[in-house]
Amino acid sequence: MRQSRSITKPSLKLTTALMLACLLMAAVATQPLQAQTLRLLHSFKGPEGEFPLASMIRDSAGNLYGTTNNGGTSGNGTVFKLSKGHILTVLHNFAGSPNDGANPQAALLRDAAGNLYGTTVDGGAAGGGTVYEIDASGTETVLYSFIGQGDGIYPLGNLVRDKMGNLYSTTSALVPDNTGTVFKLDKTGKLTTLYTFSAGAGGNTPTGNLVRDGSGNLYGTCEFGGENAYGTVYKLDMTGNLTVLHSFDETDGAPYGGLIADAEGNLYGSTSGAVFQITEATGVFTLLHTFVPRTEGTESYATVARDAAGNLYGANNQLGGGCHDGGCGTIWKLDTSNLLTVLTNFGEGNRGKFPRGGVVLDKAGNLYGTTSEGGGGCRYCGTVFEITP
Repeated sequence: MRQSRSITKPSLKLTTALMLACLLMAAVATQPLQAQTLRLLHSFKGPEGEFPLASMIRDSAGNLYGTTNNGGTSGNGTVFKLSKGHILTVLHNFAGSPNDGANPQAALLRDAAGNLYGTTVDGGAAGGGTVYEIDASGTETVLYSFIGQGDGIYPLGNLVRDKMGNLYSTTSALVPDNTGTVFKLDKTGKLTTLYTFSAGAGGNTPTGNLVRDGSGNLYGTCEFGGENAYGTVYKLDMTGNLTVLHSFDETDGAPYGGLIADAEGNLYGSTSGAVFQITEATGVFTLLHTFVPRTEGTESYATVARDAAGNLYGANNQLGGGCHDGGCGTIWKLDTSNLLTVLTNFGEGNRGKFPRGGVVLDKAGNLYGTTSEGGGGCRYCGTVFEITP
């Protein structure tokens, strides 16, 4: 069984020379840490899950939904709901192979009826991961188990859903080539592989947030491959043709968290070392900000969030000005002038550390997220937190 990508922290892909250059370039583009209020909403304990890695989602009533990669009754992770009153309910304990998934790492999808959809990176009939549904009554159903022969294995990306109820996402590998796929899963449980990545210029190992536009085109990122081996941003049209919109190199890092889109179709994302935009009308790639690791953090695994004014928010899983050992991650805001503000530095103790999952916003501008470790429940249990302006 493949070990989850999250368990082993990847090394920085930025060179030492680049880091020094970034320090000089970003010195005039960084705003000092501003006074924000960080409130701990919940510290996980092993039986209710531990090590949350994905972004949470929020319903109109203010309830938060998310997953933990480990813990629960079988140690295979959980799906949880945290009410507006900060009461945590475990909606599902993953049991693992052969009848259930294990180790969820992608954000949940919630439909208008309150059903939740997600993927697990492990478990299922063949141990290659699953697509699952949890209905509004709390009953979990495995919609598909990956076997790796043409359909891919180890789905790390989120799900998107069309008006017909079809689900779309990616797998990060494919037996025997270890390249990954883009797939469609219809309402009957039939899976169609829309594209298979190779080891060439198109990239490989797709991960993170997938975006679907009104015409049915899919946009995503590959963690590896491309012209410079640091990953790609791609567009997959409805006929199965893939276009590389950008190939990353050592100057802009590798993309982990995938993409979001604004109302005009412009794409935004982050990498191990930077925040970027791709303009829909022209296809122009713009590096909006390069992180200063020691003060702003680095290794942005999560999908960025965007408010109505166009400000971007994200989480850096490593470094920053917190822990004594060099930093335990940060939450940041990048305004429309590309000025970055560190909203909080994580450190030791009950504040938690290593915010792998990113943040979600409410209408008042409050941010909600998770840390993968710390919090007092146990060393690797993690927390749910709120940051208020």
